[in-house]
Amino acid sequence: MDDIRVFRRIYTIVAVLTASAATLTVAHAQPGIEVVLVARAMQPGEVVRVEVTCACGEVGPRARAFGLDVPLALSPDGARWQGLVGLDVDVVPGVYALVVDVPHQQDARPRETPLRVHPKQFSTRVLRVSPEFVDPPADLLDRARREASLLERLFKTITRRAWDRPFGLPLTSPPTHNFGSRSVFNAQRRNPHAGIDFNSPAGTVVIAPAAGTVVLASDLFFTGNTVVIDHGAGLYSLLAHLSSMTVAMGDVVSVGTELGHVGATGRATGPHLHWGVRLNGARVDPLSLIVATNEHLEPRAGR
Repeated sequence: MDDIRVFRRIYTIVAVLTASAATLTVAHAQPGIEVVLVARAMQPGEVVRVEVTCACGEVGPRARAFGLDVPLALSPDGARWQGLVGLDVDVVPGVYALVVDVPHQQDARPRETPLRVHPKQFSTRVLRVSPEFVDPPADLLDRARREASLLERLFKTITRRAWDRPFGLPLTSPPTHNFGSRSVFNAQRRNPHAGIDFNSPAGTVVIAPAAGTVVLASDLFFTGNTVVIDHGAGLYSLLAHLSSMTVAMGDVVSVGTELGHVGATGRATGPHLHWGVRLNGARVDPLSLIVATNEHLEPRAGR
């Protein structure tokens, strides 16, 4: 019964988030192919759902954006091909190209759809933490660099898509909207906050927001007890500052699998959960991911 209450609360919060999120749809058609972009906004940190309709056969189309392949998969109804593009939190506003290629069609010329990224103003957050987390001594700095390098290698690995339903929240507390905030630790500027936080009591159960494979479950310098899930297709979740972890590297998880408990390990000012998402290397807002993977939204047309 407790699990049922937890899921009802999580899905209630998700419903509020998605219901209040206006989505933007941009359609771009050429002979034999139509490309539709669906997003909460076309700004840094957002996730864009790409939908390609074509007579592509079983091989399907190919897509690229920002110099990287965009994995595409057939929609559940088999009517179109879908993929996700991440607009990194630090992407420079401007017009970029989504290139879709259908190589086995007679007219094999690549189709370009513009990705118009508009400016966004992020807030600033000022925090006080232990000095070692701002100016680490040499041995700890070396450790932090090794761990950062390990994470970057993980995030560059592309595997088969594992999720088949919209992403949800990892716990029942409502999330903050501090993604992208410019962080100032002990009066020193640092990288933008590449995730969202959940202010929740220590010991609160944290669950998987979508299916995937645990590729890291370890104590890291900055993020403390950290679980990283590979959801496939270049999409990763990082859940940090846990007091304990109940999964191990190699575990296959589904929506709702218990991952651990809220804590204050690593660079944390108090008990909370940090959820970060990487999409083809781009640092994106997890709330935008929830919107982009929810196909039941009613998008509005526009540019």
